[in-house]
Amino acid sequence: MAATGHEKVEKNIGLMIVLIIVVISIGGLVQIVPLFFMQSTTQAVEGLKPYPALQLVGRDVYVREGCYLCHSQMIRPFRAETERYGHYSVAGEFIYDRPFQWGSKRTGPDLHRVGGRYSDDWHYAHLMDPRAVVPESVMPAYPWLADTGIDGADIQHKMRTLKDWFGHPYTEEEIEKAPKAVEGKTEMEAVIAYLQNLGTTLKTVK
Repeated sequence: MAATGHEKVEKNIGLMIVLIIVVISIGGLVQIVPLFFMQSTTQAVEGLKPYPALQLVGRDVYVREGCYLCHSQMIRPFRAETERYGHYSVAGEFIYDRPFQWGSKRTGPDLHRVGGRYSDDWHYAHLMDPRAVVPESVMPAYPWLADTGIDGADIQHKMRTLKDWFGHPYTEEEIEKAPKAVEGKTEMEAVIAYLQNLGTTLKTVK
């Protein structure tokens, strides 16, 4: 009995590998290419601006300390999520995030809409001693952030790199004033500034 086409593929490992690569490539192109032509995924939402110097430092500290390992910044479009956290996350809000903080790991709550929800003093107390404000918290404390200063030249260099290499619309004036904007500030203040900005550009459905 002659072998069918399916049997020939199963018995020829080289041919199977080639066909698998072709199928995966086509599927990948179908999924990825349309995203480049969708305005909602390639352009910033109205009113979104790149992080100013202090918030940019705060975001770097947030990533450095591994906050994203326990806190996602991706609210899914489900009622249970939007009622708890607020408007679902939109791709256009993350245009200036490199890398973006989307994810699914939530040891702690999602932080995408935390901006303006608590006072600066609350965030300070929470970062210094989480259990002082949330008794059941398992979050570690970050007291050293309150004693760590900021390198203004370093953040100025980063802003210029983001502008020149990635097209972030920083003005020369913003870049020049970056060291002054973070002068005398601590990493604690920077993280709080970053948190207070999260999710504030898009609050309701347009």
